[in-house]
Amino acid sequence: MKVIYIACSYATVYLIYMKFKATYDGNHDTFRVEFLVVPVGGLSFLVNHDFSPLEILWTFSIYLESVAILPQLFMISKTGEAETITTHYLFFLGLYRALYLVNWIWRFYFEGFFDLIAVVAGVVQTILYCDFFYLYITKVLKGKKLSLPA
Repeated sequence: MKVIYIACSYATVYLIYMKFKATYDGNHDTFRVEFLVVPVGGLSFLVNHDFSPLEILWTFSIYLESVAILPQLFMISKTGEAETITTHYLFFLGLYRALYLVNWIWRFYFEGFFDLIAVVAGVVQTILYCDFFYLYITKVLKGKKLSLPA
């Protein structure tokens, strides 16, 4: 499974930078990623389970995943709309993360396992998606294009 995951990740990066490079809109992509990476990096050094390199990297990945949707949401807010395929992708990406919450509840009740870092990061990410979920349900599922209210 890990080999398949890594192969799919490389294939995705290849497709983004080679095959679909012409679809990139640099005029609207003005989000400063360093405003996410630097605070997340600092937080992963300050709040982790064990101050070791692998633990800090794992914590960094969990924190970064929780806010990684912000550039896409920023672009949607800047352009005021999104293509239907993009909204479906973002919805299912958010649903995937929201299902993690169900997994954590299950593991807590049946295995006694609780990981505060993962749960807080998942809750933060789900909260970031809430507005998008509302727009997706009220517009896209009714056959309309996702456009932000003026």
